[in-house]
Amino acid sequence: MCGAELQSLPEGMQRVARLLQSRGHPHMPRMLDAAARTAQQAADALGVHVGQIAKSIIFRRRHDEAAVLVVTSGDRRVDERKVEALVGPIGRADADFVKSRTGFSIGGVAPLAHAQPPVTLIDRELFRFDEIWAAAGHPHGVFLLRPADLEHLTGAPVADVVQEAP
Repeated sequence: MCGAELQSLPEGMQRVARLLQSRGHPHMPRMLDAAARTAQQAADALGVHVGQIAKSIIFRRRHDEAAVLVVTSGDRRVDERKVEALVGPIGRADADFVKSRTGFSIGGVAPLAHAQPPVTLIDRELFRFDEIWAAAGHPHGVFLLRPADLEHLTGAPVADVVQEAP
């Protein structure tokens, strides 16, 4: 992505694109015609299985107010007890907390390029797929990657952090 293309992106997407570019990631962010604020909206826009959407869920760790990012498969729900067993007690994060800690608005939180580095966990269920899509810092922005790329780009551990599938 050249400088002019990068400058035309919203600020959050520029941060994501710069990080991906600096790490040699082959897929740059792209804008979708419609907003992809939910995993289902993103899957529909991309024509992929909802499980291939890597959704970023932010929690607030109670003892130090750190942001805890759980990157999970779009067809799974986070099991907060499993997350707490790994990082300590957590609570819900409101929109102001998410924006101040990540630099992104809810509905466009990327799994990387945060304003303040979060405690991050990656859902092992994402590894069911060869390719996944993640938010790129804007409700219309996404980028393609493999689950192993996510692990490499974030340095986060892969864990069992979701409720049992029905």
